[in-house]
Amino acid sequence: MNISVSPNLALVTLLTAFSLAAVAQAGSSTHLDHAANGINTLQGWYNSSTGLYNTTGWWNSANALTVLGDYSLAAKTQQYASTLSNTFAAAQNTNPGFINHYYDDEGWWALAWINAYDLTRNPQYLAMAESIFADIAGGWDTTTCGGGAWWSKDRTYKNAIANELFLSVAAHLANRTREPQRSQYANWSRREWNWFSASGMINAQNLINDGLNSSNPAACINNSQATWSYNQGVILGGLAEYSRFSHDPSLLARAAQIANAAITHLTVNGILHDPCEPNCGADGPQFKGIFARNLMRLYSTAPSPAYLSFANKNAESIWNADQGANYSFGLIWSGPFDSADAARQSSALDAIIAAAVMSRDR
Repeated sequence: MNISVSPNLALVTLLTAFSLAAVAQAGSSTHLDHAANGINTLQGWYNSSTGLYNTTGWWNSANALTVLGDYSLAAKTQQYASTLSNTFAAAQNTNPGFINHYYDDEGWWALAWINAYDLTRNPQYLAMAESIFADIAGGWDTTTCGGGAWWSKDRTYKNAIANELFLSVAAHLANRTREPQRSQYANWSRREWNWFSASGMINAQNLINDGLNSSNPAACINNSQATWSYNQGVILGGLAEYSRFSHDPSLLARAAQIANAAITHLTVNGILHDPCEPNCGADGPQFKGIFARNLMRLYSTAPSPAYLSFANKNAESIWNADQGANYSFGLIWSGPFDSADAARQSSALDAIIAAAVMSRDR
């Protein structure tokens, strides 16, 4: 059977396609414009003397710097390259080599410098990330629970975030270095994931609890503590990077299970929340943005309409319901706005940048 299409119908179809593309591009531009305003506010807390962000802590500043890098990559700008280089020098007055007592803190800084390398191609940044990773690898231990990295140099707790960061840094480095280092980082990625996936920290709901029983580390069982949003996030970026060189489809399938579980169980009316709200102390305000950032990283490798819908809904809610004066954003993304600081701001910007990038990439 031959079916002819009238010229008018063909024209309508063509115009509809152009309209949908225009809507997608407009959404991306709007999110990116919102991010630009929010970044300007974030930089008001930047302290050029310390290279860190006032109103928040050491590890949070690493995440704020990563947000700055992600915005710069999305906007295709080198506007903040000098901020990165200033922090690279000045922040080492606080902790030389970005090394301190906590392996998870070190992981955040390693990822920040990998991100800065992606933006600038400055080899010093990648070399710093490798140096930091070498210190983190010193926290790997097989005498308790058969493997995994300790959370701190006290060596009393094996938790999710330190090990997720270990995986993510190793996988990122494997994708950015040459042999023989590349194979070494790939092997660390494999070793970490094999241990982590069997550790029991991923529960029956496909959510990740905080860690293993610290009162009796020899027991090595899930401690059933909170399923923080950032623990559902970092693993997504790590598995996306790992899949780039391993080409193992099971990695992205597992990442999708975790991402979908988080979107299902950690949201209210589609908006992400952490169990600490509305009182999340100094660390909690950073968590949700880390999930959004890493969902963006997973989306770039394995797109899903559910991820895009989540990103857009949260970015729009932040802008419309959780905004204070001067493009500042608060803790609770569904609103109302509570207060402003660099952790809240950079976390919300993670979500807005994720929506911009994912809308553009579809």
